[in-house]
Amino acid sequence: MVEPLLDHNANALPEPDDEAKNQSLLLMQRICAACERTGGWLKFSEYMNIALYEPALGYYSGGLQKFGQKGDFITAPEISPMFGQCLANQIAEVMTKFKADGEYDVSIVEFGAGSGVLAADVLLRLEALKLLPEHYCIIELSAELQQRQKKTMNNQAKHLLNRVRWLDQLPEDMSHVIVVANEVLDAMPVECFQMGSDTTTSQSLVVGFESNELVSKYLPADELIVEKLTEMQQRSEFSLSENYKSEYNPAIGGWLAALESKIESLVILLIDYGYNEKEYYHQDRVDGTLMCYYQHRAHDDIFWWPGLQDITAFVNFTDVAYSAVSLGMEISGYTTQAAFLLANGLSELHAEQVTDDIQQQIKLSQQIKTLTLPSEMGDRFKVMAITKNYDEPLKGFSMLDLRNRL
Repeated sequence: MVEPLLDHNANALPEPDDEAKNQSLLLMQRICAACERTGGWLKFSEYMNIALYEPALGYYSGGLQKFGQKGDFITAPEISPMFGQCLANQIAEVMTKFKADGEYDVSIVEFGAGSGVLAADVLLRLEALKLLPEHYCIIELSAELQQRQKKTMNNQAKHLLNRVRWLDQLPEDMSHVIVVANEVLDAMPVECFQMGSDTTTSQSLVVGFESNELVSKYLPADELIVEKLTEMQQRSEFSLSENYKSEYNPAIGGWLAALESKIESLVILLIDYGYNEKEYYHQDRVDGTLMCYYQHRAHDDIFWWPGLQDITAFVNFTDVAYSAVSLGMEISGYTTQAAFLLANGLSELHAEQVTDDIQQQIKLSQQIKTLTLPSEMGDRFKVMAITKNYDEPLKGFSMLDLRNRL
């Protein structure tokens, strides 16, 4: 996601049209009903899950344009096809290794494929490398996004459309799999917490409905949250100050466990914006990383027209690593997006594609800057490889390996 304009005042955001507002009001009715079923209050993660994924009404489940200039944010695949081509180069290395070991049934699984442009770019590059997989599976819960992805594939790689399968869950018949998750973890519902005045107690954020309005408050944290905060502070040797606010992702472990339990040999490529644990809970980051996005503007009003805006949090890659290792998997690489792309041939791809056209040269140069400059996506985005029964080095991490910082 390209860094949007930051405006903490939600009142300054563009006004949604009446149809969009009506959709949001219907979603608020669902939230209200969920509050009633749970005695009046929802965990923040439950509220975020409804706001993002409620069928037909949630942000990712509804019909709003989300990606690109006309949406709310721009992701790396929309910036340049070279992003997908570099990723395909890394995938090709893994596929070649699997095939050398006699495993020819290798599948690619992409979670949350967005507009579908990454799938198209990856497949076209793998076709050029003569390493097309039998199946490219997209795990996508949103019927609306599935249709957009099919349209993208039809427009950009129609002859490869028959290799793509759309699923709502992992299949049971895959033994050797490469998983792609670009900006997936940041969209998982998080729990928000606040440290107490004595810093030994904590509270968790809950959401309710009062006087026809969404409201929030902090309640004493349950045992799971207390244990998680204690675990993170002990292993990464940091402490949280009085009234410190932040969040954590309770779903990562379950997501990784589902992959590990169903697949014999596995390489997971995670690309997302995030930090290691000490950076995530730095003493100066007193309000956490949770943000909302609407039409390329960032703000912090979690109740602004639910279903019409994205709600997201940065990724704690240290926690991802500990979760993976606890399941018996290995962390085979951790680096910046810039280093990963360059190690996978970004400069060579640019040289192959550049022409004498000055405007094209400027365009390609700007794309590369956005993907790699530290002030853009280059350092803010990280890439992590998690593997099971795969022991070969991955070239995407040959230029810069930051595992020692986890």
